[in-house]
Amino acid sequence: MIVADHQPNRISVTVYGEFTMSDYKEFEELVNYKVKFEGPVDLIFDLRQMGDFTLDVALEELRFSRTHPNDFSRIAVVTDSQWMTWAAWLSQIFVNAETRVCADVDEATLWLDTAA
Repeated sequence: MIVADHQPNRISVTVYGEFTMSDYKEFEELVNYKVKFEGPVDLIFDLRQMGDFTLDVALEELRFSRTHPNDFSRIAVVTDSQWMTWAAWLSQIFVNAETRVCADVDEATLWLDTAA
């Protein structure tokens, strides 16, 4: 399950439990809408409560990243998982956004607010 919140030029997503394809499609729709009307957005992706993700989500993430390389300005990934940290850095290959791994949402928000 995901909970998404959006403000001008920013999307915040928190993943709870298993990250499924329907969750990812919800995220994609929100990004597409925001980018259409606002241009590139900042993203906070809070993965601390994520239990797992399905293989189709991982493949969709690759596809989405490759087809939307300029839709994000900055991406803050909130996680304490070394695996998710590596995945965040790997995603920079496809996305032209500055990416930072943060310990909590406050750190991520501060970085995005001060980097503007």
